[in-house]
This record gives sequence, structure tokens and C-alpha cells, in this order.
Amino acid sequence: MSLIQPFPALRPAPGRVQEVIAPPYDVLNTAEARALAEGRPWSFLHISKPEIDLPPDIDPHAPAVYAKAAENLHKMLAAGVLKQDGHPCYYAYRLIMGTHVQTGLVAAASVADYDLNRIRKHEFTRPDKEDDRVRQIEALQAQTGPVLLAYPDAPEVDAILASVSQNEPAADAVAESGVRHTLWVIDDDASRARLTALFDVMPALYIADGHHRSAAASRVCAARKATNPSHTGNEAYNYFLAVIFPGHQMKILDYNRLVKDMNGLGETEFLARVAQCFTVETVDGPVKPIRPGEFGLYLKGIWRRLRIRPELIPNDPVARLDVGLLQDHLIAPILGITDPRRDTRIDFVGGIRGLTELEKRVDSGEMALAFSLHPTHMEHLMAVADAHEVMPPKSTWFEPKLADGMASHILK
Repeated sequence: MSLIQPFPALRPAPGRVQEVIAPPYDVLNTAEARALAEGRPWSFLHISKPEIDLPPDIDPHAPAVYAKAAENLHKMLAAGVLKQDGHPCYYAYRLIMGTHVQTGLVAAASVADYDLNRIRKHEFTRPDKEDDRVRQIEALQAQTGPVLLAYPDAPEVDAILASVSQNEPAADAVAESGVRHTLWVIDDDASRARLTALFDVMPALYIADGHHRSAAASRVCAARKATNPSHTGNEAYNYFLAVIFPGHQMKILDYNRLVKDMNGLGETEFLARVAQCFTVETVDGPVKPIRPGEFGLYLKGIWRRLRIRPELIPNDPVARLDVGLLQDHLIAPILGITDPRRDTRIDFVGGIRGLTELEKRVDSGEMALAFSLHPTHMEHLMAVADAHEVMPPKSTWFEPKLADGMASHILK
């Protein structure tokens, strides 16, 4: 089996993409999705967040919700809003956010290679979130949420995608966020074969976002394989929907922290304990760290710049991450938050919302203090995945986000 293969995507009919595309299902709550889909009958939110078409008090994981997703998908197919390509293709997908541009490949990625960790993970998954994605896939008989992957340096792949993107696009739309989403079809035999071959020699691909979607695809594949006496390995369920960007083009933003209280400490005692592991400098204005090992601290209306003492930085690929250094030398030992995945005293804010969001939530009294971090580097994520280790929670915030609805993978 190949690491990736072309597939006949289900995608918006010509001229319909602007009506269809929607933010990823997991970046909106139900109320936000309902508001965004208001007056937009063909928004993909009716498939990815189908509870918006049901009574407000319904459980988002009720069987009726998944059934509604299937009903809405069939309605969009019957209306000709979505159409499936007649033969397997690859697709070039470009994201433009301000001056940032990244161009990747839409493909079906091998579940077997995911199971073997050639498609590498860096996060734990939660069974309840996996269950939700499994039910969604089974109800739709399709994977509609793409997994965001990164590929290591491959100049020839970059060149092919750059060449394809000089042609007339098959779809081009600007989302509510201002991000431009553009898709090109790659349907010539030579390009498809070459792309397949180039990916087949890559040592690994890396999950950037979509750990629950890929885990769910693996579970669906295992279940279908077990009940299919004619299983060949070529069935669509052996692959999952992915958009694969060159790692060097991907943009990771900072993922900042807010803490509700100072664990019973006064300001003076707290800062004295921080100074045991960090240099502390009071500054005018917000601190946006410019290098690894540097942090901003916002406390009682004052910003301070913290720098970890160099001798405390270990060689371990996880512990040396900024999120690990802050957790191990400040948040856990001083603030008493040893399990940031479950502790309700800590919250996380993606850098797309800016440092003013940190100030606002501290100044309001909702939170006691905030930390700004330097973004995790893509090579650090790859190093953690290569070591078969797991990143600390909320280590990466990728922007721009993919759009749901640009391309889906049918399993029937």
C-alpha cells in the first residue's frame, strides 16, 4: 500500500464553494455555529455541526444528531451543491492569511501507516472524542474533516504544487476569518504517479492537527476489515482524508496560559519563587517572546519578561519545549497545577486572539495571571514525534485553519 493515494473527492459544485465552506467543526461551539449558519442553507456546518438544525437542548452526541448530518449531506447531494469527481485525483490546496501563504496536497493517507506510526502522532486522544468522530464517519459513510499533516523537506513536491497552482483553480473562496482557500485538481497520470512515488520514499508524515479524526479513521478501518471477508486493502476505508503541507511553510502561533489564582501565594512570595528558576524583568507593554526560553508574565496590570536559566534546559525533546519548561519550573511547582489537561484552574488562549485577550481576562478579575509563550517550532514537534513521545497539552496552535467542505472522502 502506498503512503498516500489519489481519490475522487466530494466537493462543492462549480460556483458553490463560497456558500459551502465552513470553519473546522471543533473550533466553534454550537451557538457560534448556529449563528454562522443563519441564512446559509448550504453551509457545511449543517453536516459538521448538525445539532444546529435540531432543538437547542439536544445532546450533540445523540443518535438523531448523526442522522441529521446524513440527511443534510444527502440533501446537498440531491440539490447538486456537492458533487463527487468521477475518478481519483490529487488536489493542491492553498491557504493565504495576510502575507502568509502555504500550499499543500489533498490526498487519502494510509491507515496502515498511521497504525505503524509512519504517520506520526504527538498527542494523546480522548475516547469520547474518538467515539464522536467514529459515529460521524459511519453516519455519513464519509470522512469530512481533513487531518492536517506535515511532510519533511521535499523540494520536488513543493515544485509540483507550485506549478499546479499557476493554473485556473477549481474553487476559490474567502472565509469569514479572511483566510483565502483555493483548490486545484491534479488529474493527469504523470503528476499523480510522481506525487505518489515521492511520498512513498518519505520516512514519515506528521500529524499537526486531527489526532481524533485519524484515530477514528483507524477504528473504522479495523471494524470494517474485521467484518469484510473479501477485504483486499484497496477499499476506501483503508485511507483517511488529509491535507499535507510542507513543514517549512506551516505557521504555528503561540499557545498562551491563564491561571485563576496564585495558589495561596502573595505577589512578593510568588515572584521570589519564580526568580529561583527565571530571570525577571519588569517591562513597559505586553511581552511577546521572541526566542525559546523566554516568557511574558502579566500580573496585576504589569508585564514582566521571564527567561529560564540555561542550566535548567534539558536535552529531552519534550521537557525542553517552552510549554514543558514553564510547566515543570513554574506552573506545577509554584502554582500547584500538576495536570493541566484536567485542572480547571488553568485555561489556554491561542495566539490568534492576541495578548490583549490575556490582559482583558486578568484585568476583569476572571484570572489572576497570564503567561505568553514563544511558538513551538515545527522541527521541535517533529523531533517529539520521531522520539515516539507526546507533546504537553496545548503546545501548538496552527493557523490558518483548513475549511470543512472543500473536499470530503467517500467510503462507500
